[in-house]
Amino acid sequence: MPKTTRTAQCTPDQARVRFATAEAYLEVAAAVLNERPAGEYRNVAGGVAILAGIAASDAICGLRLGRLHRGDDHRGAVDLIRSVTKDGPKLAAQLQRLLTLKDAAHYGMILISARNATDAMKWATFLVQRATEESER
Repeated sequence: MPKTTRTAQCTPDQARVRFATAEAYLEVAAAVLNERPAGEYRNVAGGVAILAGIAASDAICGLRLGRLHRGDDHRGAVDLIRSVTKDGPKLAAQLQRLLTLKDAAHYGMILISARNATDAMKWATFLVQRATEESER
């Protein structure tokens, strides 16, 4: 049986809401990481950065395709964004990296490393910047 990605329609206005949400998540993640860079705050900053990357990916797909991923497994979004633009494989790689940290940051019983938290910020920032470009097209 072929793998299918569950999607939902997304208007340009809805995609812009996802973009604004991505920006807000990224701003909060940066504030947490700058203000409280240790302990459980790394998980919070990393987790919110991951949400920023997911929202940015939704915005890009919504603006380009009029659709976004809707399913239990966010990894379907990786497949969807890969096909959206010329740099889709790079976008997909950044999103995939974020998703590999998702369980640890959101549900883990062990704190993520400072490196993982800053990497999550870097990857999410890349996706939000790309979503910014798409929203200005």
